[in-house]
Amino acid sequence: MSLVFSAITPHPPLLIPTIGKDNLAKIQKTKQAMEKLEEDLYLARPDIILMISPHGSYFKDAFTINTNPQYETDLHEFGDLATKIKFKGDMNLSSYIRESSKEQNYPTSMISEGKLDHGASVPLYYLTKHLPNVQILPIGFCDLNYKTHVDFGYMIKEDIAKSNKRVAVIASGDLSHALITDAPAGFNQNGKKFDDKIRELLPAGNVIGMLQMDENFITEAAECGFRSFLILMGILRNVKYEYKEYSYEGPFGVGYLVANFVI
Repeated sequence: MSLVFSAITPHPPLLIPTIGKDNLAKIQKTKQAMEKLEEDLYLARPDIILMISPHGSYFKDAFTINTNPQYETDLHEFGDLATKIKFKGDMNLSSYIRESSKEQNYPTSMISEGKLDHGASVPLYYLTKHLPNVQILPIGFCDLNYKTHVDFGYMIKEDIAKSNKRVAVIASGDLSHALITDAPAGFNQNGKKFDDKIRELLPAGNVIGMLQMDENFITEAAECGFRSFLILMGILRNVKYEYKEYSYEGPFGVGYLVANFVI
């Protein structure tokens, strides 16, 4: 039917109250932005959430499409054994993407995994509180060049148009992990520069600027969301939207961006 919602979210497990505990207060801007995004998503009434996550099954030379009939959030590696949210999988849109990938020679690996990684679990914890019947379609990126990620996204856009469902796309990804000395990747001066550049390019929809970014610069920034964002930008090609940044902060040395591409 149509693309009805598109957004970028971070995925720090600290956003989950049972994990973050006292640290949750330090990322209140992100928490409040996710709650605002949840309201927007609810009003969009999606049938399917296409979830692009950096932390699912990964293949260097192929995108992944997870076609499991049902899913469950999984945060056990962060000490949370209680947060278990169940979702039904999508079989409609995934079949379109599979066939288009074959026709257009995009290498894709079809997988079937019921456990959702934290890159998907954390955003879905916040965004689906009032969408108990929404279906999920997890997508994963790969090591193919950046332009191929944008083109793959554009192919997905065309598949969304073929579907008879209302589709939301969430590009999950943190920005630099090297903003301060105590950051997970340590400090790198290109960390803040990367985050600033992304926050400059996204509002302008400047995909060419994203594709022209130096790979070493991106590597030194120690990001995890750039290729998720590229797929999303491909999906949004020729789509009219208003970019709204709801929050950005990095108190733990990792850049957390919440943004809505209002369609």
